[in-house]
Amino acid sequence: MEKQLITVSAEINVPIKTAWEIRTQPNHIVKWNFASDDWHSPNAVNDLKVGGKFVYTMAAKDGSFSFDFSGTYTLVEENKRFDYTMDDGRKSTVTFEDKDGRTLISETFEAENMNPVEMQKTGWQSILNNLKKYAENTNTI
Repeated sequence: MEKQLITVSAEINVPIKTAWEIRTQPNHIVKWNFASDDWHSPNAVNDLKVGGKFVYTMAAKDGSFSFDFSGTYTLVEENKRFDYTMDDGRKSTVTFEDKDGRTLISETFEAENMNPVEMQKTGWQSILNNLKKYAENTNTI
């Protein structure tokens, strides 16, 4: 069965080097890695190398639910692209493209089968929008 691919993207008003650091460094990931204001990301571990693992905890702020989003890197090209396989076997590619000093981050991932595709796209886009907001409105680097 062919996997359904979903792509989300955001153009961020920071250079690629800054966007890369914000997307990959745990001290930044915990600041933006959630889809809505009633959630947060209390922990992030990221070993950014081929074969390296990442684990990002997402949790409801009221303590009612949390889960770990995790996987293994299969390709890393610094400031350009990384690919990973989630622990459930789905694959994802994240690319960074220079747009005259701004950065276009795009992520294409295989949809899971438990939730509607549009819901998944909306959630992942919200997380990427939080990254954009954090990068553009915080003295991050």
